[in-house]
Amino acid sequence: MLKRLLIVCLLFAACAALVAWQIKTYWEQPLEIPSAGYALEIAPGQTLKSVASQLEQDGVYAHPWLIRLYGRYSGLDQSIKRGEYLVPAGTTPLSLLLLLESGKVVSYQVTLPEGITLGRALEILQAQASLLHELDGVLDHRIAKLTAAFPGSEGLFFPDSYRYEKGDSDWDVLQRAYRAMQDVLASEWQGREENLPYQSPYEALVMASIVERETGVAHERGEIAGVFVRRLNKNMRLQTDPTVIYGLGSDYSGNLRRVHLRDDSNPYNTYRHKGLPPTPIALPGREAIHAALHPLAGKTLYFVARGDGSHYFSETLAEHQQAVRKYQLNRRSDYRSSPGKR
Repeated sequence: MLKRLLIVCLLFAACAALVAWQIKTYWEQPLEIPSAGYALEIAPGQTLKSVASQLEQDGVYAHPWLIRLYGRYSGLDQSIKRGEYLVPAGTTPLSLLLLLESGKVVSYQVTLPEGITLGRALEILQAQASLLHELDGVLDHRIAKLTAAFPGSEGLFFPDSYRYEKGDSDWDVLQRAYRAMQDVLASEWQGREENLPYQSPYEALVMASIVERETGVAHERGEIAGVFVRRLNKNMRLQTDPTVIYGLGSDYSGNLRRVHLRDDSNPYNTYRHKGLPPTPIALPGREAIHAALHPLAGKTLYFVARGDGSHYFSETLAEHQQAVRKYQLNRRSDYRSSPGKR
């Protein structure tokens, strides 16, 4: 009897050892992942049980019960984070669970270039396939509410590169761009030059947007800002094409005509209205904001496009008119802006 019991115990121990060895083998065996990796998306609220089932369905791991069991035993089933993961080849079940706990998800990047309008920024966000699309254009009520303290929503979003994850929305990115602009504008306003013709940081933002749209080469930002600041201080009209074009909106066909420059009904027509336009006309970058708050000192009051992106600056109207004849009259299509006396 004792001998039989001993045999049973040995058989049971051998079976237990075999099962333990098999489980250890399953647990240490890498998942069936191709060399390019395996894309795994965890939805908000998704359980480890459903994740394990997904692995089985995708042919990645044939023993989902083992992942569920270890997850429950270790508590990792309560700490997996949502998002999109790229699981590399050679990953074991344990390293997968640790990856899901770490939250090291795949990230994407979208760039909002300097000088674009809010409408164009929304188009760029709309084109991002990995972003959720929630916003309904520039008049979306969420944008209006976010920017309610200002005359309009244009120019209030910082142009930069933003990283995002699967599950983020265009609204998430836009809110980050708004906060970034508030931070940059506040920082630059804090260190501004004295005796500037702005009553608020918002007015400086309006000027920065004009500088951004007028600048073809980066080193001219300060000089262009200097021209516009001096014109404001002398109660001269800014007379800059980009503001007129912005005011025309969809009516602008690519050809700015004299009738447009004489149009009093366009509030952005700085050929007819003195001072700054009602709102920014684009998304200015930090350098343009800095230039608006640190304009280059000098006496120039005019500038004309040379045709290569740079400008010729003049102190007098006579010099400016001569420059216009040299650089502009025979190639009107290159015209950008040439503030003159009106």
